[in-house]
Amino acid sequence: MKREPAVKGQFYPSNSAEIEKFITKCVDATSSKIHAKGVILPHAGYIYSGGVAAQTMSRVIPKKKLIILGPNHSGFGEFFSVYPGGLWRTPMGDIEVDSELVAGIIERGTEIKKDSLAHKFEHSIEVELPIIKYFFDEFTIVPIVCATASWDVYKKVGQQIFEGIKEVRGDVLVIASGDMTHYEPEAQARKKDSLAIESIVKLDEEELIARVKEKNISMCGVATIPIMLIVTKLMGATKAEVVKYQTSGDITGDYSAVVGYLGAIIN
Repeated sequence: MKREPAVKGQFYPSNSAEIEKFITKCVDATSSKIHAKGVILPHAGYIYSGGVAAQTMSRVIPKKKLIILGPNHSGFGEFFSVYPGGLWRTPMGDIEVDSELVAGIIERGTEIKKDSLAHKFEHSIEVELPIIKYFFDEFTIVPIVCATASWDVYKKVGQQIFEGIKEVRGDVLVIASGDMTHYEPEAQARKKDSLAIESIVKLDEEELIARVKEKNISMCGVATIPIMLIVTKLMGATKAEVVKYQTSGDITGDYSAVVGYLGAIIN
């Protein structure tokens, strides 16, 4: 099974040369690198958030197995849909789905189910892959599209993922794809996002979920980021570092209705 790109040439360039050119303009090649357990990446078009994603990945020491959590924008498929197997095609080369790790996760719980429909048109995982491929070269992935649910459900999903990776040889990196506040005035978006980021830095997914609800924070990573925090803490994570935060207004100059973009590393 091959998963063809759904937003190539729209959210990001359709050829590898243009992607590489974009990334090299965004990153500092001398940046120090971290043995990360988790990463938060934004997933808008590269013109808006690609620089944040590239700068964040440039700080991470490459790993061979990646679990990538993306929010479900289409509403299709299972609530928590793991792509069953095969290849994901990108302009930077094909990436293999880690079928063995998929099976290990499926066997250890009931929340995550094999399903390709949720992935067919979803951009939230796809847009990360060319950037990750640039920095990591060879690796396998476990793509999981996540619906919005309760903290209790996120905890079960996180535990299922952790149980699936416990016996894996070598380190696993867990990536949460998610954008922050959507289409609110700049000052308001930054204020709300600062509250969410404060909870993320504290590795407190319960507080994050509560603040999102209380302050009506329109972040689409409300499922992926808490699940990633749950898994990485079970893996032994103790701290988080914000690499970069910006809004679409920083790119367009229009601050009347912005989207927030966060890049962070958990280790």
